[in-house]
Amino acid sequence: MVVSVDIATIRQKQHKLQSILGSYPRWLIAYSGGVDSTYLLAEAASLLGRSAWGVIADSPSLPRKALSSAIQVAENLGAQLRVIQTTELENPTYAANPFNRCYFRKHELFERMLRLALSEKFPVVAYGENADDAFELRPGAKASTEFQIKSPLREAGLTKVEIRWLSRELSLPTADLPAQPCLSSRIPHGTPVTRAALLMVERAEDRLRTFGFRVFRVRYNPAESGAIIAKLQVEPSEIPRLHSLATELERDLRAIGFSRMMIDPVGYRAPGKTVGSEQPQ
Repeated sequence: MVVSVDIATIRQKQHKLQSILGSYPRWLIAYSGGVDSTYLLAEAASLLGRSAWGVIADSPSLPRKALSSAIQVAENLGAQLRVIQTTELENPTYAANPFNRCYFRKHELFERMLRLALSEKFPVVAYGENADDAFELRPGAKASTEFQIKSPLREAGLTKVEIRWLSRELSLPTADLPAQPCLSSRIPHGTPVTRAALLMVERAEDRLRTFGFRVFRVRYNPAESGAIIAKLQVEPSEIPRLHSLATELERDLRAIGFSRMMIDPVGYRAPGKTVGSEQPQ
């Protein structure tokens, strides 16, 4: 679907973003490698050079491929990047997988970033919340408010569609990247988040990726019998191809540790349109 944009309005918002970024000499930016934070880091690096730092949180909930890709993109932007090891799985509240799980992950990240900002003399810390996010339920946003984290994209009024448009203009590889919430989002709320479960999900999604699927999820669904079911979701148009690969995929998923697999007949639906644990962060 082609979405029309008002280029004059986008330019006004882009200039406002650049003005916001120019109001501080250095920025420390929470960077995930996703659409929003990559665009924010790109604009900051273009304006401030090596005075714009990205900080990416590395933990078992971040796929290895996503981490390596994010590092490469940051290097290509010419931005400084600091990779910090976060330990949310050691937090019993996070590991219990409550509805507001993302709050605890963001809380640790922002707390660590503020310590880094203090030691490296950064006057401001920011993250990639956009203007659309105010209309979504985002448990992680509470942590940003508590730590007074800046949201330059939201302040400039930039929406997701506009950020994607500007990202294409800058030839950012993330311009058309699908949403990629952390691996913990594949585990139903109330089911403990463990390293073993996250690794199973990551390996299963890697298999789908090797078959050429681009938008997908592998849901980790424990059954009362103790079996672990892999629920596969792909874009509706890709469901027939997924069925054609079912025998091979089920064999691979059993080798990974799943008891069996099932294919969601409706396919993948964006957050807010599907029932499950995946929530905007």
